[in-house]
Amino acid sequence: MKAIQIKKFTLSAIFLGASAVAMGQTADTTNHVETKAPNSNYKPAFVGQTRIHGVQTSVPVKATVINSSLKNPWGIHVLPGGRFLITGKTGTMQILKIDGTLDKQITGFPAVLAQGQGGMLDVNIDPDYAHNRIVYWDYAEPGADGSTLAVAKGKLSADETKLENVTVIYRATPNYKGDLQYGSRILFDKKGDLFVSTGERGANDIRVKAQDLGATIGKVIHITKDGQPVPNGPFAHTAGARPEIYAYGFRNPEGMAWNPVTGELWEDEFGPRGGDEINIVRAGNNYGWPYVTYGIEYSGKQVYDGIQQKDGITQPVYYWDPSISPSGITFYTGDMIPEWKNNLFVGGLSGSHIARLIIKNNKVVGEERLFKELNERWRALVTGRDGALYGLTDNGNFYRIAKQ
Repeated sequence: MKAIQIKKFTLSAIFLGASAVAMGQTADTTNHVETKAPNSNYKPAFVGQTRIHGVQTSVPVKATVINSSLKNPWGIHVLPGGRFLITGKTGTMQILKIDGTLDKQITGFPAVLAQGQGGMLDVNIDPDYAHNRIVYWDYAEPGADGSTLAVAKGKLSADETKLENVTVIYRATPNYKGDLQYGSRILFDKKGDLFVSTGERGANDIRVKAQDLGATIGKVIHITKDGQPVPNGPFAHTAGARPEIYAYGFRNPEGMAWNPVTGELWEDEFGPRGGDEINIVRAGNNYGWPYVTYGIEYSGKQVYDGIQQKDGITQPVYYWDPSISPSGITFYTGDMIPEWKNNLFVGGLSGSHIARLIIKNNKVVGEERLFKELNERWRALVTGRDGALYGLTDNGNFYRIAKQ
């Protein structure tokens, strides 16, 4: 592997060089991490729901680029042996070695609509992958009446270069002639069923479907490996409702992760101007969008009646105003940096940083903003087998974040 020149940032100096950032930090539990003015005068529902105090990692950490040639990477999953399975928005999937170099290029996918926010999105593997080699992914699927988020699966060939017996197991409805806000992440539960988050497609004439139980956009859905509704879902016996819906009222949920302490499903999503959210996703709950939000329209007007709190609507655990545009999330489960254990890490796109959230009793009690100096759009994060944190950026960089 070609040697990587390292660039280091510290609190006191910047040494110009090329591909890594180092941070030696001390505790600071007094200042709010957000210093910019909010877009609105909306008030949180409880203390600590937004603009929590800042914290800083006490040991030096650095972010090192281990691959700089990826094309619009989007999804990442750690394979059993420690290699990385990575998707690219243009319709690519590849396996990288543990050191970040290319191992395999994979082919055999259905057509992908790679425009706007659409493309090849998240990827995951069957819980029994060691025996069946089944890979799952979701993507923007083109169609005559518009595009949709589709979920597919296929068997990775013995030489790891193509997917075989590819089947589309699920399509979110309705299709829409637009290219915004598909979501989406894929997680498996302990029973081997899938949770998939779906975006509400963005435009004013479609986003209200996030509240429509007859549509599956703007939802978290719960399906089997064959794409069927998991039996006895919260709306299985509701007239007119799609039985695969697990929760609803989401805008653009680009992050989902299991909380390793509580076992609950956590989610993040974009607001419009402000109102980016962190939520705990629970069966049957309504998360409000588009009628209840801490964001405002891009025009500066309030969204509908400008409501932030309403009976029957689940409040976000945390929200940002102004936006950081949160994408992929992960709970850090490694041992390399003990103070990070079980913290939630959030990839910020427009925020150009990684947000580290300290969680206690399902509340955010501290926030840190990491690697702002890199000016990267962080798309996906994962804990590696070696205990390091790994991150993908829209610029095509793959970072290993580790203790110095």
